[in-house]
Amino acid sequence: MRAYLVRHGEAKREDVDPERHLTDRGAEEVRRIAAAAVDNLSVRPTRILHSSKARARQTAEIWGQLVGAYVSEADSLSPNDDPAIWAARLETDGDGVMLVGHLPHLERLAGLLVTGDADRPVAGFPAGGLVCLERSEGSWEVTARRPR
Repeated sequence: MRAYLVRHGEAKREDVDPERHLTDRGAEEVRRIAAAAVDNLSVRPTRILHSSKARARQTAEIWGQLVGAYVSEADSLSPNDDPAIWAARLETDGDGVMLVGHLPHLERLAGLLVTGDADRPVAGFPAGGLVCLERSEGSWEVTARRPR
């Protein structure tokens, strides 16, 4: 079983854009990371779920256009949401899903899946960054990251 965690790209400051859409540089960086992940890592999510925030939606749409996957908003992907919610969902319905969200939620989710401890970081998430997770024999492991 595979799952993908993606942090949104670089967003505009809140005083410039209260909804915090992606900057031009942020959108381009997401495109670059996504294209490299598809070409070099064969990343092919079957569905892409994102938080309600504009920057996550835009990041998910860039990925969706590239891979032709279904994109939609999902609950419990905001910065301070409980990572246990998605950890449980991924156990039963996570194969091929890409979650596009925010820090600290994504880092906590990865830690919880891989080590059982949400407060133990296992992967870095720069803006636009991707972490690939794979589950086999009942445990999750980080199999790839972009950028490194």
